[in-house]
Parts: sequence; C-alpha cells; structure tokens
Amino acid sequence: MSTEPLRFDNRFIRELPGDDETGPRVREVRGAAWSAVMPTPVAAPRLLAYSPELAEQLGLGQDLLDSPDFARVFGGNALYDGMQPWAANYGGHQFGHWAGQLGDGRAISLGELLAPEGARWELQLKGAGRTPYSRGADGRAVLRSSIREFLCSEAMHHLGVPTTRALSLVATGDSVVRDMFYDGHPEAEPGAVVCRVAPSFLRFGSFELPASRGDVALLRQLVNLCIARDFPELDDAGEQRYAAWFAQVCERTAELVAHWMRVGFVHGVMNTDNLSILGLTIDYGPYGWVDDYDPDWTPNTTDAQGRRYRFGTQPQVAYWNLTRLAQALAPLFEDVAPLHEGLARFQAVHARCERDDIAAKLGLAECQDADLALMADWLTLLHDGEMDMTLAFRGLIDLDPQAPRLAVLEEAFYSEARREAVLPALQQWLHRYAARLQADALDPVQRRERMAAANPLYVLRNWLAQEAIELAGQGDLSGVHTLQEVLRRPYEVQPGREHYAAKRPEWARNKAGCSMLSCSS
Repeated sequence: MSTEPLRFDNRFIRELPGDDETGPRVREVRGAAWSAVMPTPVAAPRLLAYSPELAEQLGLGQDLLDSPDFARVFGGNALYDGMQPWAANYGGHQFGHWAGQLGDGRAISLGELLAPEGARWELQLKGAGRTPYSRGADGRAVLRSSIREFLCSEAMHHLGVPTTRALSLVATGDSVVRDMFYDGHPEAEPGAVVCRVAPSFLRFGSFELPASRGDVALLRQLVNLCIARDFPELDDAGEQRYAAWFAQVCERTAELVAHWMRVGFVHGVMNTDNLSILGLTIDYGPYGWVDDYDPDWTPNTTDAQGRRYRFGTQPQVAYWNLTRLAQALAPLFEDVAPLHEGLARFQAVHARCERDDIAAKLGLAECQDADLALMADWLTLLHDGEMDMTLAFRGLIDLDPQAPRLAVLEEAFYSEARREAVLPALQQWLHRYAARLQADALDPVQRRERMAAANPLYVLRNWLAQEAIELAGQGDLSGVHTLQEVLRRPYEVQPGREHYAAKRPEWARNKAGCSMLSCSS
C-alpha cells in the first residue's frame, strides 16, 4: 500500500538481533530482542476515535485519517509501505518476583515513523493478536480496556505528565472472551485495537532479560541502541556514557512518579516490565485516580491483598525497580559506583520535585522546610475527613487568606460524619495555611495562577470512564468524544462541564469498573 508522505526507519529491528523464527508460535526466544510477527486481521475494522493533536504531530494529513485504509492499517488488516511488524522480547519482576521472559503478548509494533522535524515515533498496535510472547492468551483487547487506554494516554499528556500517546481507537468487529472478575464466568465482549505511540517502548525489563541469561553482548547492544536513538545528547560522553545514561533514566523516573503523585494518579501495576526507560507512563491497565484521598488505595484487584502498588508507595516502588535495573546493568560497569550514584540521583530529584510540587499546589513562592509538615498535615486531614483530593486542592485556590473559611472545601467531603470529626483540626489548619500565605512572596493573582496550573480540575476518574464505556457498548461514542474534549483542558474551568468535575457519586463507590479493576480491564 503506497503512502508516500510516511517514512519509516526501523532501527530497533535493523540494529538489534532478531528471532530466527517468524510467526506467532509461542516459544522461548533467546539471543534476540524481537520477533517478526504480523497482526492478525480482524473482521470489520472501524475508526471510533483519534487524537487530532498527535496525528498532526506525526504528520498525518486529514486525507489519510479519513481514508478507509487508515482503519485497516490501525486495526491490523494492512500495512503502509515501510512498516515491518515485530513484537519485542523482554522480561520483568512482577509483584516483586522475577517472572522470566514476558515480551509483547498482545502488542505489535508496526515501525518507527520519521515525523516532521526529524522526530521518531514507534507505532504500536495493542490488541493486534497473538505473538510468540502471548503464552496462553489470545493477544486481543476488549473495547472497555481500549477506551481506558486511549483516553488516559491523551489525558495524561494534557495534564503535563510524561506518557506514551494514543493515536487511534479502532473497533475490530470481532468478539473477545474475557473473565473480567476472574470468577469463572467469562463473557464475549466487543474487541478493539489502540495504536499507541512513543519514541521508544523499551522498558526496564528489556535489559533485565538478557542480563538474567548472561547475554552481556545483547545487553550491551540494547544499551548502545537506546543511547544512540533515544538519548543522542549522551552519545559523545565517552567512557561516561553508560553512567550518564543510567543517571538520566533515574532522573526521568523520579520526575514521572512525582507527576503521578501531584495529580493523584495510581498506575496499579508497576512491574519492571511496565516502567519505561524514557520515564514515560506506559501500559495503562488497572490504573485509577484517587477520589477520596487514601495513600493505601490501589485500583488493581490483583493487588488488593498485598497493596504493593498502592498510591502512597509509588516512589518507593520506582526506586526498587531502578535497583533491579541497576543490577541488570552491572555487567557493563567495571565499578558499580556510578549505578549507586544514579540511584542517589533518583532520591535527590524526587525530593526536589516533591518540594516544587508542594509549593505549586499550595500556591507558595517556594517550599520551606516547615511547609513539608504543612502539606503532611493537610494530607492527613484529607484522609481522616474522607475528602476528594482533586476538589480539595482546587478548593484551596479560592481561600481568602484574610478570612479563611471552610466553605471553599464543602464540595470535597464524602461523609458528613468524617467531616464533623476533622472539623476543629481542619479549621486550625486553614488558619495556619492562611498565615503562611500572608507571609509568602506571591501576590493573590500569582498564587491563584500557580495553583490552578498545578491542580487539575478534570481528571479521568474511573466512574467517568465507565460511563463512556457503557455508552460505547451500546454503540454511542459520544461519551468518549466528550471526555476526550474535556480532558484536553484539565486545568481550566469549563462552563457547562460540571459533571466532569464532580466527586465520585455514591452509586460508583463499589461498582465494577469504578472502584477497582482487574488486569483484564
């Protein structure tokens, strides 16, 4: 199929060793970073939604987007010239335990697109069928999980959180059988494919797998490609290249997790195969946003007992994962001191980001030492009072430091009893905060602007996504499109869109898809 405007340069498969065998037969793949495999065609690919901003960034014209060929390509039924599909080979630690070879079990990369101005973007279909890494699964994805990934990828981008992107959402016309609750009652659901986009989909587990097998040559090839392709500014660093690269990975990971904490996002499954080497949010599965503030909350039903990946532990888990990556990279270092320095960089950068975010979220010129306790006490009140994290921080924007009143927070409470229990302590804290604002260097306009830019009003709450999913299941995509539009401007008040800024309704407290989600969600 001819598409002259699109140019591909697939360095990943050109510069790294590939699997000798092609096709989707499930197998152990050694000595190779990838396996050639074609997407499995679907019955009736149909474009449901796409990201205009990303399409423009990729250099995709409207004629191409409107063509029937677009749905065929991004549903898995055809290829543009220059595409060479592959599935990547990697391993990972899952819930703290080494899982061995994992790989792209339902994701197939189509190629590395050279976009305008020289940017390189890997296009990857999620839900495109079986690969050598699918194990016992079918390699497909259902509409509900695909909607969640499509919407959240773009929502995170507009929030300013580093993330993989989502170009398109395509219905397949096929049914996919899933046991959403893992209770032995699988059901057929409509299938879909998301085209997700990133400069690279390399993850920590990409480096762990060859290291676990003693394949230092492949490990070195992976690192060299990653630096040359994705960190070109480090390519001339000589003997310090590897150390500088690992320090960059640690720094980007620290900044990423700080963003998650700032906006109340919970990844839900921070296995080492789900952390991007570029510091991007990757693999949107059982994610969620904190409604009533609870550092122990996890959206993942698989993690309900151990809560390893709960909201409050995400920085610690990221550090643990980086430590596993450092162990994998150790064979490339004569002295492991630079790896320890990289890990220390993570801690220093995360601490700096945390202070910056405290200042921004509370509307301060800078975070002084005493402000760490001010924020800690505020978060304790949010938890004890069962207050909505997003709405409580937005409420503080309207606080008058000359006359601090509880009225600005009334919309954030979920429980009258919990409200009454924290009322005296909360009023004391508001007066303490007001005094801090009066002593700060920012004037009222600067304070409001700073807080409004750090505290989103619209986030992709699970119950909002579920409403859109249920409508889509009836053939109505209006919920998806409206959410897509609202989430483009998460920090701005949008008149008439109050529904999308509301706290979780009571009906959604324990509803499937709104409270917790399985890994098949």
